[in-house]
Amino acid sequence: MTSFRSVALLKTGRPATDGAGVRLRRVFGHSLANELDPFLMLDHFDSDNPEDYAAGFPMHPHRGIETITYMIDGIIDHEDSLGNKGTITPGDVQWMTAGRGIMHEEMPRRVAPMRGFQLWVNLPKDSKMMPPRYRDVKKAAIPIAKMGQGSSIKVIAGKYTSTEGPVRDIVVPVSLYDITLGPGERADMQTDKGHNAFAFVYEGQAAFGPNEGTIAGVQQLAVLSKGDILTARAGPGGSKFIMATGRPLHEPIAWGGPIVMNTEEELEKAYDELSAGTFITS
Repeated sequence: MTSFRSVALLKTGRPATDGAGVRLRRVFGHSLANELDPFLMLDHFDSDNPEDYAAGFPMHPHRGIETITYMIDGIIDHEDSLGNKGTITPGDVQWMTAGRGIMHEEMPRRVAPMRGFQLWVNLPKDSKMMPPRYRDVKKAAIPIAKMGQGSSIKVIAGKYTSTEGPVRDIVVPVSLYDITLGPGERADMQTDKGHNAFAFVYEGQAAFGPNEGTIAGVQQLAVLSKGDILTARAGPGGSKFIMATGRPLHEPIAWGGPIVMNTEEELEKAYDELSAGTFITS
């Protein structure tokens, strides 16, 4: 029987500072790690002032997770301990699997505005120490499917009807979409009933759920209940929101900054390796 997702929780992200002093909005983090498993954290960058982000994210470690960076506006230069270097420009995605350990940095250019997202996805126990890898996906490679008059969906990962995103061979099955709805437009999106899901409105407002019963405004996160279909209708000014679904891991989480393991012992070992200089060679 078909079931519709409703909004289980509506939450407004809070201002935060990360990296070397980057001002951002922490949409969710530790407190929703169980409800949104396998998703750990979502940050939203949205500033017209380079002083808010120019300090960037100098070289720092990751282990046990994937980080997904999606830019709407702005430019970020990055490099890592694998010897990779590149630039993320508007509409691009970087999907990095930290695995057993990587050091990397992300440095925004002093170009305004800077708008975008970073989403963290947990890795399962048997993949936490896999070799690190990353994929840079350019805007031109991300398909856009029409959904109605003035409405469309960018499919980064997963599928929408017959349109499939370019990010495949994913460790944990997740879908990621950037959705634009024209004024008053409605969309019905098929989802995997067993996956956790959320939507985050970054422009305008949208009503979600059966009978479009819950309105989420700009900068609001809708944590969605289980179900097959998500219904969304834009407000009179239209709406833009990202939506993600993922298969939950149901595993213990030991989380210390940029490193996420299953036990406190594993977490302590990772930080001991950082201190000893063996983090990316062990």
